[in-house]
Amino acid sequence: MNPVQWLRSGRESLTLYVFVIVLFVVGVVFGTLMYNALTLEQQEVLAGEVSHYAEVFKAGIMPEVDGSLRDRAIFYGKWLLLIWLLGITVVGLPVILALDFMKGVLIGFSVGALISQHEWKGLLFAMASIAPPNLIVIPALIMASVSGLTFSLYVIRQRLIGKGGDLVQPLLSHTAASLLLLLVLWGAALVEVYLSPYIIAWAAPYLV
Repeated sequence: MNPVQWLRSGRESLTLYVFVIVLFVVGVVFGTLMYNALTLEQQEVLAGEVSHYAEVFKAGIMPEVDGSLRDRAIFYGKWLLLIWLLGITVVGLPVILALDFMKGVLIGFSVGALISQHEWKGLLFAMASIAPPNLIVIPALIMASVSGLTFSLYVIRQRLIGKGGDLVQPLLSHTAASLLLLLVLWGAALVEVYLSPYIIAWAAPYLV
């Protein structure tokens, strides 16, 4: 089974996709509520940091491309490697779900903070700073999670409940899917490093 078929196969995969997406959305909502639970002083400190961040881009100060690209590529590689390892250990299944929830919380908190402090201007800045790479990252991480969950459930059925079965082909498919998604995430790193700073610089004057 090739990596694309592995990610798309079966009614069970569809159920897992729905479950992971719902979990991610719940994380987004929870992250938004977390920001609203902050004290006024904490919100003001956070707003000051965001304004400083926007002022830097408004002034035309861009991050170093080579270092940023390497850092983002390594970060995404570690995240995907963690999901792959959790998938093959089986006991890491709930941790994969926790990672998806946490990703939703981070996005919800960031977007909620921008909108609460700056209303429609904050939404515009969120679309410029958060959306471009995450339009690639989020689907890739969801697919990687489903791949890991699918392998874990296969092992549970075949080895822990059933009478055994071939693990080589499912493991190869899970690994190939992870490698394919790694390339996708590296593409997101390119967008984040080469494209996002210019979009942020365009949106920064609306926020400052």
